[in-house]
This record gives sequence, structure tokens and C-alpha cells, in this order.
Amino acid sequence: MFDFFRKHTRILQFLLVLVIFPSFVFVGIQGYSGFNNDQNAIVATVDGRKITRPEWDNAQRDQIERARRQMPNLDAKVFDTPEMKRQSLDAVVRERVMLAAVDKLHLVTTDDRLTRLFATDPQFAFLRNPDGSVNKEALAAQGMSSEVFAQRLRQDLSLRQVVVGLGGSVIAPVSATASALDAMFQQREVQVQRFATKDMLDKVNPTDADIEKFYKDPANAKQFEAPEQAGIEYVVLDLAALKGGVTVSDKDLRDYYATNEKRYTSPEERRASHILIKAEKDAPAADRAKAKAKAEALLTEVKKNPAAFADLARKNSEDPGSAEKGGDLDFFGRGAMVKQFEDAAFGLKPDETSGVVESDFGFHIIKVTAVRGGEKRPFDSVRAEIENEVKTQLAQKRFSEVAVEFTNMVYEQPDSLKPAVDKFKLELRTAQNVTRSGVPGAAGALANPKFIEALFGNDALRNKRNTEAVEVAPSTMVSGRIVKYEAAHQLPLADVKARVRERLVTVQAAAMARKLGEARLAELRAAPATALADAAQTVSRVQPKDLNGPLLDAVLKAPAATVPAIVGADLGDAGYAVARIVKVLGRDPMVADASRAQTQYAQAWGDAESQAYYAALKTRFKVEIKPGALVAVEPAANAASGSGK
Repeated sequence: MFDFFRKHTRILQFLLVLVIFPSFVFVGIQGYSGFNNDQNAIVATVDGRKITRPEWDNAQRDQIERARRQMPNLDAKVFDTPEMKRQSLDAVVRERVMLAAVDKLHLVTTDDRLTRLFATDPQFAFLRNPDGSVNKEALAAQGMSSEVFAQRLRQDLSLRQVVVGLGGSVIAPVSATASALDAMFQQREVQVQRFATKDMLDKVNPTDADIEKFYKDPANAKQFEAPEQAGIEYVVLDLAALKGGVTVSDKDLRDYYATNEKRYTSPEERRASHILIKAEKDAPAADRAKAKAKAEALLTEVKKNPAAFADLARKNSEDPGSAEKGGDLDFFGRGAMVKQFEDAAFGLKPDETSGVVESDFGFHIIKVTAVRGGEKRPFDSVRAEIENEVKTQLAQKRFSEVAVEFTNMVYEQPDSLKPAVDKFKLELRTAQNVTRSGVPGAAGALANPKFIEALFGNDALRNKRNTEAVEVAPSTMVSGRIVKYEAAHQLPLADVKARVRERLVTVQAAAMARKLGEARLAELRAAPATALADAAQTVSRVQPKDLNGPLLDAVLKAPAATVPAIVGADLGDAGYAVARIVKVLGRDPMVADASRAQTQYAQAWGDAESQAYYAALKTRFKVEIKPGALVAVEPAANAASGSGK
């Protein structure tokens, strides 16, 4: 059933919206660093109603979990940024604004509309039973009852009413559309002169004083930092750990062997040859009787001269696959042939020949030529295998119970992992230089994003407490704690002097290239008719050729009223470029579907109108983001950097 759901990604995304948005508003977890520890701290207000830090925290966690369900190997570090945390807060605020608008504008979804939508909308087809009722099993797979689904669908429809009419009714003016499409798809013929940083590298030679000044500049400090890292200890509760404490008697192992003796017996196989006289099961009775008579006549010949079986098969068998091989079918096991054929073959000894055997295909004469398999492996040869299997099964049964105890113990005794080590006979493991990205090349727990995220969570990082028990694989839980923490810090100049010099040389060479480029730009603007040495090339956003982002933007944004036009572009570390726009051409012919582009532009215009309306709603409902909340979006490491080692 879950394969079916994976094939309906679009629908499930819609359902996730229904399931998750309300949880943004009503559920909370522990707060972010940089904010105070009061769990009732207010991070924003909408229409006089408070949004607390736990509600925001939960939105962030839900965002991470949704992404992980789509991409299990996703590094949680991508979410540990001020931008992503601010996005999750914005999502909560938007939800509250829309709910306020629904209330004030009296936008309700009636039962009739809800029922009609569910019954007719194709995207809900897989949630409907043949009689039109709700498929409760499908909903249960999403963690919803039919009542919860109806409630969330009703709310979603009401929320969509706030802006759907506005966005869908926008008509983009032809003139504005043409200008926008020109800006996107217009071609320009251009000459380029580049002033590359690499050509200036041998012309700069910074002094030791220059290097030290560059190193001490706060703007450059992060380039020469040692990353935040921690020394940790951790324990893993898995089946391997539990199996060590499981003992199984010799009697139990022998009983298991006897109960499962078929598993330790190699499958018996037969090698047989046959002569087939075809007669389909639905053939007329007279035809089948004729075929049977022919088979009986051949059987008589086989009995007279058993050694002639292969020759008789080549001349008379109507099975094209085996006739030319004297009827040989090679080895086969049970289940490979139709039942009548199989029963006859497995009832014969080597070199024995059957009577006439009737099947759906016709009439067979079967000769078994060899038998193999059927041997039972001795108990002593499989004892270790059985013991491992039985211990694994017993450990699996015990795991769920022990996992609860393990989870409670690491939480209730947060200052040490030793109680869990002693009680469950676990190995206390250690790791050094652990960062928020994990440990390079590591496997298992140290490569698990959820565990690493827990290690660098507020409580574990600030107070060096045990993390919660994290499930990192099936039947595998881990808890860890930081025993030594080192915040990100600038490395001594002596250790990074070569890196500092290399970076400074690049910066100075790029500055030299920029200066030369800007001087050339001024010359060309004074005499725009001056042609450049490089041949002209036609570029567009669809076909940028070798023009990179800043240079392409400068070329295509330049006013086209008068040509030639001269523009310059700072290419950062790559240097500087001057471009001479020779001609302004039409739209790129590579744009195959201009009408589609026009439709997309109209949609973008509608989205812009919707965003403007949402901004007006934020003003109407007096949205306020608390100043303290903006501090909270800083990564936890910043708040913890003062905690020391």
C-alpha cells in the first residue's frame, strides 16, 4: 500500500499541507538558543493573538521531518541556518494571518461543498471506496481518521478562499508581458574584454604586515577558523548488544533444528526426459483419444527397447524445446512442472519410465535419468547458524521492552551514560572532532543526521547532558553526550599563514584587475565606437555562452535605446570584464513555446498580487515579530560558544 502512496506524490503533498499546518499552530517543543528559557516566550503576535516559542520550534521540527521523509539521507545542517528558521516562523505567521482573515471575512466551507469536492475531485480518487465512501485504511496510513481529514480539508479550503480569487483573476497587460519576455529571452550581440585575476597573480607580493593586517580584519576572520567541534561519548543499543546477554540451551537448539528440518535439507531435484504428444485440454474428445493412443503405442516401443528412448523422443515428441535433445529437460525441482508431470517424475527412481501421463498439454512418457539433493545437513554443521538465529529472534522480542527502559534511563539520569552501560552491558564508545556535519567517513550513529542534531541541541550542548534516545536504524537506538566542546575560533596566524597569503594574493590581484577594467570601461564610454579585439557573439539568458552571471546580467540589463553601449561587470575573485553591446536582436528562437511563457508570466503577476494582498492583511491584523525572536534565529553554536570546553 505504501508503494501506492509513493506514486501519488502530488496528492500526498496536498495531504501533508492539511496535516502539518495545524500542527504548526497547536504543538510545541523546546526552544532555540539565543532566546530566554521561558517556554511561554512570545515570538510574534497576529491580530492580538500570541505565537509562542514552542509553536515556532515545532514548525521548525516539522519542516525537518517532512524533508527527511522525502530524502532520508538529507543533512539536517541545511536547516540550521537563520534563513530556514525564519522561514518556519514566517509559515506560522502566515497561517495565523490566513486564519484571522477567514474569521473576519466569514469564509466558511459548507458540508455540501466538502462532500461534493471529495466525491468529484480526481486527486481524492484513491481515498474513495467504490461506493464513494472514505477509504479509512488509506487515511489511517497518513495518521488520520475520516473526521480529522474532513476537518483539515474544510480548513484548507477556507484558507484558500482568502487569496485564490485574487491570484486567479489577474490579467497581465500585453505591454508589460512583452517587456518582461523581452528581458528574459532577448538576444544581444556583444564583444567582451576580460581582465582576469589569474593574469595579475605574479604582479602582487604582499608583505608580512599586509598578511597580518588581512588576518586580523574581522571581515576575514571566518575564513581562517577551526570549526566548532566536540568530543563525545555514546552508547548503541541494538540486537548485537542484546544478543550478548542471551543464552540458549542445547535442547532448545535441537528442538529448533527438528521443527525447521526442511530448511536444513537441500531441495530434491529430478532430471528427466519426456516424449510429448500434444492434446490441449479443451480439444475434442476424439482428438485427445487419438493422441493418447499414439502415446500408448510409443510407450510400448519404449518398454521393448528402453535404450531407444532418446531416438523416439527426437522423432516423435511434439515438445520443440526438448525433442532435439532427446527429450531431456535437465534438472528441476518441485513447483517447476505442472502437478501431474511433477507427481509422476518425483515418484520414479533413476532409469525408471512412467506410464502415459495426462496433463493440460497432452500425454507424456517420462523417464527419470538422475536424482540429486534431499540430503539433510547434520545438526553439528548448522549449530552455530541456529544459535545465532535463535538469539537474534529472542533479542528482537526483548528489544522493544529494553528500548523503553533505555530511553527512560538516559533521560532520567542525564548526567552520565554509565547507568545504561552497566544495566544493559553496553560498550561506551567515544569519538573526537565531531562537528554538526558528523564525522567524515563515519558510518552508523556518527553518520546519522538525527543523532548529530541531538548532540548539538541546546540541552546537550550547553549542559552536557545525555541526548534523547535516537532511533538511527531498525532496532538500533543511540544516546550520546558531549564531554568536551570547542567553539569555532580563529586559528593562530602561524598555522594558517600560507592560506592567508594565498587568499590575500587573490584579493589584491582581483583588485588590480578591477582597477584596470574600470579604467578601460571609462575609455570605451568616452569612445563607444571603438571595437574590441574579440569577435562579437550572440548571447541570451537561454544561451549565455561563456558569460557568467554578473557579466550576463550587466549585458542584458543595459538600456537598449542606443547602441553600441558599454557596460562593466565585477566578477569577484575572477576579475573584471568590459562588454560592448553591438546589436539588440529579437527573442531567442530556442524559446519554443512563447504562449506558455506568457501564461507563466501572468501566473507570476497573480502571485505578486496575492503577496501584496497578504502584506496588506499583515498590516490589517497587526503582525509583530518580537525583537528577541530575531536573535533566536542564530545557530545554537553562537549561543553556546561561551560555554567553553
